This record gives sequence, C-alpha cells and structure tokens, in this order.
Amino acid sequence: MSLSPVKSELIATSNGYVIHRDGKPYFIKGAGGRSNLALLAQSGGNSIRTWGTDNAKAVLDEAHKHGLTVMLGLRIGHERHGFDYNDEDAVAKQKAWVKTQILAFKDHPALLAWGIGNEVDLFYSNTKVWFAVQDIAAMIKALDPNHLITTVTAGMDKTKLDLILERVPDIDYLSINIYGGLETLPKALLDMGYSGPYVVTEWGPTGHWQVPKTDWDVPIEQTSTQKAQSYRERYAAGVLAAPGRALGSYAFLWGQKQETTPTWYGVFTEAGYPNEVVDALHYNWQGTWPSVRAPYIKSFTLNGKVALNNIHVKPGEPLHVNLAVGEYQADGYTIRWEVLPESTDIKAGGDPESRPQPVPGLVVRDNHTGNMTLNAPQKPGGYRLFAYVLGSSGKVANANIPFYVD
Repeated sequence: MSLSPVKSELIATSNGYVIHRDGKPYFIKGAGGRSNLALLAQSGGNSIRTWGTDNAKAVLDEAHKHGLTVMLGLRIGHERHGFDYNDEDAVAKQKAWVKTQILAFKDHPALLAWGIGNEVDLFYSNTKVWFAVQDIAAMIKALDPNHLITTVTAGMDKTKLDLILERVPDIDYLSINIYGGLETLPKALLDMGYSGPYVVTEWGPTGHWQVPKTDWDVPIEQTSTQKAQSYRERYAAGVLAAPGRALGSYAFLWGQKQETTPTWYGVFTEAGYPNEVVDALHYNWQGTWPSVRAPYIKSFTLNGKVALNNIHVKPGEPLHVNLAVGEYQADGYTIRWEVLPESTDIKAGGDPESRPQPVPGLVVRDNHTGNMTLNAPQKPGGYRLFAYVLGSSGKVANANIPFYVD
C-alpha cells in the first residue's frame, strides 16, 4: 500500500465547527475497538478509536480496507499507575517515544486524529500532566500538519476544562469519556463557559459506578434491551442535539471485555455474537433498523423477584427462573445459562480484570423457553445468574441477576 496522508482539519463556520476530511464534511460515527470492522462499516460506522499504538499498522490497514478512519491513541503515563510528571527525564523519554509513533504512522491514509493519553486525569493530583500533553501536541503539530490532535478526559468539570484550555492550546477539540450524564453534556459544557467543539470518545451503558446497588454492595447491570435504549437516547441528547459543537462520537465497546461483568460494556459476547446494542448503533448511524434484529428481554425474575429486589437465598435451595423473550422476526432462539461468583477483581479506568470461573452443575430443569430451575450454590457469597438469548439470526440479548447465598 502506498502511504499518502488524507488531510483532516477543524473548520469554523457560521454554524459552529465541522471536521473536514479530504476537503469534505466528516461527522464521526465511531466505536472504540478493532474487531469485526466489516460489521461496523455495514452498520453505518465510519471510524474506530484505539487506546494505544499496539499493532497500529495492521489496525490502520484493516480499517482502511473497510473504508474506516482511525483515531489513534498515544499511550502516556498515568499518575495512578506511578508515572511522575515531576520527573523531567521520564517526561522527556515519554515524548521521545511518542515522536517515534508519530513518524511511524502519520502518513497512513486511514489516520484521522491523534488521541494523546486516555483519562490521565483519573484520580490525578499533579496537573503538570497538561504541560506534558501540550508539549506532545505542539510536537505533533510540527511533525504532522495533516491530522487532528486531541486529548481524552474522564468526564469534564470546570476546573479541568479551564486547565486544559489554558495549558493545552494545540489540541483541536475536547475528547470526553462519559456514560450516564451524556444526556446533559451539551448544556453542562455551556454552563462551564465552553461552546467549542468536542467529541464523545467513550459512551454507552450506565457505568458500573453510576447504577443502583444491592444490599451487599454490588452494582445492578442493565439488560441488553435497556442498554440498547440508553445508546439511542444518549446519542440523540448528547451528540446529535449539539450540532456545530459535537463532531461525533466513539461508542464503547466494539468488542468484549471483563469489566465488573463479562457483559457490561462490550457489544459482542465472548463467542463473538453481536448484542442488541449493535442494532441500536445501526439505527443511530443510519436512521433505520437492520432488516434482521436481535431478540430482546421483556422480563427476568429469580424466585419472582427482579435484580433490584436484593435476592437472598439459602445454600442448595431450588431457585425458579423466568425469562420472557421477545422477537422482531419469528426465527427462534436458544437460551444459555451461566452462574458466576461475583467478581472480586475490580479495577478502575478500564484496567484489565480477570473473569470469574462459572459454577457448573446447578441447572436441574430447563424447558428451553425461559422457565428454568437451578439449585443455589453451596458456598455462601454473591453470585450472578446470566442469561444469553441467541437468535437464529446470530444476534444476542443478555441479562444477569445478582443474588446472595446466605
């Protein structure tokens, strides 16, 4: 592949701001992740976001093959991981490393923007990080005049906004990760005194730190059906409702990961099946639903109780499950059940977590239509019952209910 860059730039108009790519307006319809790119393009997406430059050449090539652009992440040190922004030598070495990455990938035709760091402000105290970010931004601007430059924050508040506007003048726009709260972001930014451009670089379901908890202090996850609705409502209110300011977004996560649970953020199952959120993103990006849709969850109870009911059971007690499923096309479905101990490997900021191992042999009766009986685990503690509903279309609805064995 001959490498020639495609210019992207931020244009100020009488109606606000717009990205131009190759001279034409470009609204980011993106997702974070690097797998299943054919489906992303088919769903109406046009861009992906990475968090670092691992395998960047292959990622850029694959994106280009599918007509997608890439916001390429530049991984820089986090104070919460031990990086010291008072250490001038470490900061200089980091900048030198970033330079190698800019020179390696700046001419790739799929490149849209550089993202300097991801949530370096999460649990930070040393605001010198913004001087380091600016130093890198100024360097990129000198080395690569063809691409946009931004830095990604964990949410936004007035103090952080003022620091960034003052100390990092060489970024083109703000990039903000926000989950619950995206609905009010356009107004919140105006209230902070900012009417400039922004991209929402992570958004999706309600965050595990934002939802109601059980009386044993574990978060209650939305069903895939509730998530799909959230993805539609938040996109409409937090992105589409701010024309001339919102330049687009990257939904989280076009992939799968263990974070609190194996299903909280990914729009694919571990086996690679897309869930209902993929259909919602298709709607967001194209304004129409796909011709074949995932099944959906009508209701899900354990012993007649829903997840919000603080379900306590006894060791070995028979538990009665009812899962009501809806279909958009009558093509049938299968249900897979799994009981996992509550995860104890909980990290912050998306750091890697290990998946709990399932408890086997608990199901005693299953009529394969959503009515099922299982025995509670013998070992006391917190668990979750997961239901995966796989339609004949190859799309999934999923849900889980936390319960506690006393």
